[in-house]
Amino acid sequence: MNRRTALIALCAGVLTMGGWWALQQRNAVQLPPIGAASAQDAAAEVDTSSIEEMTLGDADAPVTLVEYASFTCPHCANFHDSQFKKLKTDYIDTGKVHFIYRDVYFDRLGLWAALVARCDPERFFGVSDLLYSQQRDWIGEGDPNAVVENLRRIGRVAGLDEEGLNTCLADNDKARTLVAWYQQNAEADEINSTPSLMIDGQKYSNMPYDELSALIDKKLAAE
Repeated sequence: MNRRTALIALCAGVLTMGGWWALQQRNAVQLPPIGAASAQDAAAEVDTSSIEEMTLGDADAPVTLVEYASFTCPHCANFHDSQFKKLKTDYIDTGKVHFIYRDVYFDRLGLWAALVARCDPERFFGVSDLLYSQQRDWIGEGDPNAVVENLRRIGRVAGLDEEGLNTCLADNDKARTLVAWYQQNAEADEINSTPSLMIDGQKYSNMPYDELSALIDKKLAAE
């Protein structure tokens, strides 16, 4: 999906998710959506300093790799099932690569999943593993009620409590801030597909692990 089209759709509909969830759970008032026409300008004006970067590995590692991915992207699920596991063992855990994960929101389901994954930063990568490994199961037919219940189930399996899940899923302000943060990052790094990799500031498309490993080794050798 084109990133700009996806953003407009997201701002026109997804940002009501927090209000929708709260309305279902607590009879709260639903917040109005951000207008699609002003989405680009609005995102630039949002203070996103409250959003925490999700990282693994040594912050002083010689190579920094940023992955842009969506929890609803099948190619991202494949990346995490194959390339990422090897990347973590060979480079992240050995102190050679500092890994940063950044969310991409092409649809409302991905945003909902991110709200659950980010509910407890200490559990983020554990929840992310479950979201990717069970992607087809929790997305199902895409029914909003079923998806939210599936996400709650994954959160509970990961050790999140019911009250915390309710709070995170009803956090409309955080949903808006996450979308703005996503757009600011995507604009800066010209991200239009997932997964996309930024390795020491240079953008690359998804690639087989042997190519990724060779690229990282070349950068390590140049240090």
